[in-house]
Amino acid sequence: MLNKELFVRLLGLMVFLLAGLITSGQQATIVVLDAKTKEVIPFANVCFEGLKTNTQKHSITDINGKVPNELKEISKLAISYVGYETLIDTIAPGSRETIYLKPAVLNISEVVVTAQFTPERADKSIYRVDVINSRQIEQKAAANLTDLLAGESNMRITQGGVLGASLSMQGLSGENVKFLVDGIPVIGRMNGNLDLNQMNLYNVDHVEVIEGPMSVVYGSNAIAGVVNVITKENKSAAFTSFANSYIESIGVYNFDAGASYRVKRQLFSVDAARNFFGGYSEIASARELRWKPRCQYNADAYYLFSTEKTRLKLTWQYFNEMLVDKGSPLLPYYESAFDNYFSTVRATGKVEFSYSPRKDRQWSMVAAYSAYSRLKNRYLKDLTTLQEVLTPNVDDQDTTTITNSLFRAWFNQDEKYSKVNYQAGVDLNLESGTGKRILDNKQQIGDYAAFFTLKYDPVHSVSLQPGARVIYNTKYNAPLVYSLNVKWTPLQKWAVRATYARGFKSPALKELYLYFVDINHNVRGNPSLKAEYSNNFNLNLDYSNESGKSFFHADAGLFYNNIDNNITLAPEGNSIYTYVNIGKYISKGAQLNASWSLYPALTVKLSFSQTGQSFAFDAAGIRSASSYWNNDVTGNIVYKFDKLKITASAFYKYSGRAPQVVPNDDRTISVGWVNDFHMLDISLIKSFWQNHLSVSVGGKNLFNVKTIPAVGAQGSAHSSSGDSVDVAWGRTFFVKLSYNFNKYK
Repeated sequence: MLNKELFVRLLGLMVFLLAGLITSGQQATIVVLDAKTKEVIPFANVCFEGLKTNTQKHSITDINGKVPNELKEISKLAISYVGYETLIDTIAPGSRETIYLKPAVLNISEVVVTAQFTPERADKSIYRVDVINSRQIEQKAAANLTDLLAGESNMRITQGGVLGASLSMQGLSGENVKFLVDGIPVIGRMNGNLDLNQMNLYNVDHVEVIEGPMSVVYGSNAIAGVVNVITKENKSAAFTSFANSYIESIGVYNFDAGASYRVKRQLFSVDAARNFFGGYSEIASARELRWKPRCQYNADAYYLFSTEKTRLKLTWQYFNEMLVDKGSPLLPYYESAFDNYFSTVRATGKVEFSYSPRKDRQWSMVAAYSAYSRLKNRYLKDLTTLQEVLTPNVDDQDTTTITNSLFRAWFNQDEKYSKVNYQAGVDLNLESGTGKRILDNKQQIGDYAAFFTLKYDPVHSVSLQPGARVIYNTKYNAPLVYSLNVKWTPLQKWAVRATYARGFKSPALKELYLYFVDINHNVRGNPSLKAEYSNNFNLNLDYSNESGKSFFHADAGLFYNNIDNNITLAPEGNSIYTYVNIGKYISKGAQLNASWSLYPALTVKLSFSQTGQSFAFDAAGIRSASSYWNNDVTGNIVYKFDKLKITASAFYKYSGRAPQVVPNDDRTISVGWVNDFHMLDISLIKSFWQNHLSVSVGGKNLFNVKTIPAVGAQGSAHSSSGDSVDVAWGRTFFVKLSYNFNKYK
């Protein structure tokens, strides 16, 4: 009897203790779920930060989407995961919570920084910002900006054997497109263009594109818009590492790796990459390759120190490329050939500092020094002994260097509930160029500016943002540059954006002082060039609708760019080309974009754009000048097989017949046309080992586009013939292996 009573008591005690443990476990557990599917989100990043002690603790959710709550004080909670909006809230010790993360199904949910007062969601920005995120970079297997932007709507990529790939946006190219890396201008243009093949994406988080004039914020070279490459930054992990290898059947072999380590409020990071391309020609036995071999090395490092109110970041970036232009064997015995070697080095050092005395006020500054050099050497190679001898002709050898010193400082007031906010600052740039192909071997140009932007919200649905930039340029009398941006949200699902801006572009050093003469080129700068001025208009209508797991987004836009004193390369006579102000240039057009997502499996996007161009030598002539139009159509589809952890993607683009307009020395216009073509890329991505490892396979340029006929066009200073245009090196197949590891404790 006693034993039975003792047994019942012990059993009751065990049940009580077990119930207490279960209750305690339930009270101290956080569960993270998908807001749409209500499924658990395993391996999400969780950060706790005590409100009193400011101590941080990092963790990740387990396979069931759970993380223990072991807090000793009320803390700030931040939960993030790829493909979801970051959630920030407060949580008490011992509390049991169910957290729902909202999926970021479209780019409008991306946080952007380009031209913003403070980082904010793209759909909240007064500018129309296109975001190409890391998932899209991975799906396209894009190694550089050429791969990434070639399939984008309203953009055209032009290829050159030695000068590389250049971008045209809204019918404008060259110096009219501003390229930035984390807000710092990229220097080292050839013939006015940056080689997009040199801008690698191995450590890039996303790319932000603003089409339209941005001269108030970024000064010269931003009439067509801004492409801002945002590199990766470890936000919360104690340790991160990654490694990628990429092989493409054409002869591309890329490898990159990197790691970052956090010690309390300090963060150290280093990355490196090697990209190799063996060259290609349609004639397999040819020595002179249409697509030149190149080998590239990249290295990046940064140090970050941050507190609640201050942030200090030191960054160093390095790029080195060797491009080889092999010549055809020389007559009569084919025993020797001339080979050209082009070595490009670009390095940037940067210091960023910001201080926030209050949450809605911030002082910021950035100082950067960028150096660029391009070395050309010509050798006579003995094809029997493979010995090389530097040619004695001094014009065969050249070294050109460009340096840029930048200092930018500004103050932001961005109060959430205030009707008036503003940004004011200074922007100082000094660019120097040296080399025998520059007049007097050295030239320098300074651009010093102060800018002010006011954001006024008279009512909840309307935002007005006027801005002005006062410029002192050491070569030209720069005008007052100003802009007005308007955003109207008449209904929750609709947004209208309108922009007017006055643009300014001073001629580049090479446009002013270049002297480039060899067997293939005779290009000369023009110190008498005038600065470009522009009036730019953009109008955009945006609509989005979310219903259950379905999300639809569409936008339509119009643009009009009217440029005075447009700078272009034109023949001067006797095969000499020089930079001239042709007078008037107008680009105009429209684009329509639509996307539909069925979360979480399917995303479909379609885009159409039409661009027209008009040229004239004076204001009277532009009224009767003909407009030359071209059309683009893009489409892509992404489908996720969730159970198999496979993502399938297809990217298509139709590039319509495009004009090639060249001003002649007799004040006439020559017009040729590049034929239309189709491009199609596909890829499959399979994830393994809790998403730490992924394998990508696919095909690029499946329609096998190579060289497109150009009808009626003339040759130029940089091409011996204008009867064709290089687009791509044909159909290829690739495989990519990616590994990443993050530790949060």
